[in-house]
Amino acid sequence: MADKNNGATLKPCAVVVGAGSRQGIGGALCARFAAAGLHVYATGRSADKLEPLATEIRTSGGSVTAVTADAANPADVQTLFDRITEAGHVPELVVFNASELNMPTSFAATTPEFVEKMWRTCCFGGFVVGHEAIERMLPQKRGTLIFTGASASLRGRPKFGAFAAAKAGLRIHAQAFAREFGPEGIHVAHVVVDGIVGGDRANKFGYGLGKAFLFTKGEDGALHPDAIAESYWQLHCQHRSAWTHELDLRPYKETF
Repeated sequence: MADKNNGATLKPCAVVVGAGSRQGIGGALCARFAAAGLHVYATGRSADKLEPLATEIRTSGGSVTAVTADAANPADVQTLFDRITEAGHVPELVVFNASELNMPTSFAATTPEFVEKMWRTCCFGGFVVGHEAIERMLPQKRGTLIFTGASASLRGRPKFGAFAAAKAGLRIHAQAFAREFGPEGIHVAHVVVDGIVGGDRANKFGYGLGKAFLFTKGEDGALHPDAIAESYWQLHCQHRSAWTHELDLRPYKETF
């Protein structure tokens, strides 16, 4: 693709917003996309998590740039995508995977500040990233934009109202983007991750409580980050005559 500003040929890349440790959804996505030959922009709020991830990907032969940015900050997101363009890349695959720690909170203990924080990260951030991604995909008339959802995207449960409201809003943004920009050649998908993910966040939670909970799930009772990443990649590879908009991922033991 030629850049309208200087006529240079832009190379396709992948962008993962909400990347973290290698043993998590975001890190697994970065590794999978890099293994497929795409230069990956691994973006998150913690440089302490991004740098080890980037080092591991490079050691495995992948190409990656670690960028510290807050998805809920429009200026950060615009700077990220401007940096991508200036580096000679164009987004071919963008994943919004940012989230806040999903802890049960009673209605009485839920503050307006908590609700707003959850909404800004899980919903507003998705809109901002989607807006910037689509703006850069439209000239090439192709690209894949994927949003990470949860079972909370579909239903509200006691003590998880703020998270569910934010995730449901993200799902609606994804539907609106898909209906408006699918005919323009942009594949927009929403992935419902239904179940606990067997990554670092769960394993390190609560001084061993998370690891103990994962143990009770048994073999393959939690979602494997690499298996999730493979499903995202397959979404990207779909032919446009048979696109999936919403995909449910859950362990075989998980009820629904």
